[in-house]
Amino acid sequence: MIDQRTRAQRLFLTDTLRGQVDFSTTDQQRGMPPPPLQKPADPLATRIQLAGPEEWEPVLRPIDLHQAIARRQSRRRYSAAHLNLAELSFLLWATQGVHRVVGPGTALRTVPSAGARHSFETYLAIQKVTGVTAGLYRFLPLDNQLVQLREDEDLGPTLTNATFGQSFVGSAAVTFIWACIPYRSEWRYGLTAHRVILLDAGHLCQNLYLACEAIEAGTCAVAAYDQHAMDDLVGLDGEEEFVVYLAPAGKR
Repeated sequence: MIDQRTRAQRLFLTDTLRGQVDFSTTDQQRGMPPPPLQKPADPLATRIQLAGPEEWEPVLRPIDLHQAIARRQSRRRYSAAHLNLAELSFLLWATQGVHRVVGPGTALRTVPSAGARHSFETYLAIQKVTGVTAGLYRFLPLDNQLVQLREDEDLGPTLTNATFGQSFVGSAAVTFIWACIPYRSEWRYGLTAHRVILLDAGHLCQNLYLACEAIEAGTCAVAAYDQHAMDDLVGLDGEEEFVVYLAPAGKR
């Protein structure tokens, strides 16, 4: 049986997906300033400068778009080889790189997003990236940097446990963890934002799949995880920001 609360939630979601929400009540229409494009980072935290195109383009193997799409598949087995910083930089550029900032709170990136709202922050559980200490990091796309959140040499078992025993997640060189700040989209779209946020998540991960083909790496989208465990791992409150998707990546 479906209880009354669940039925009410379904009705609300149906109205949201059909667009039955008054856009005149959004914070954008009220004249509120847009939320920032990037969460602030601790100024005292360790930062790592990522490579630019002149450094990562030489590591890419020749592959056209047709080949990348044809070869794209979920890969759950990774070698013990490390990614290098240029390769990681390319994957981050492909998934959340900034082309240009076009206004307050608005930027054009390498992936599409409804209204250019880009509700996601990219966290990285790094285990095997040459020159980078194992631990948890956050990508700063406006600075093309990683900011270290904490060192952690034992992320593998934690990731495996948080994804219900999926050991390939814990064995990857790096796991991309995408967390959503829903207000970035709600500011413009109100509660209909929840529909487009989910669509935007797919754009992110598909670009990761294709980019991995260019560096002879593999990835696998993962949506089966313990919400509380993943939010705790990243240090999120689970309300204003929470994990929505993750993808381990490593050399094939």
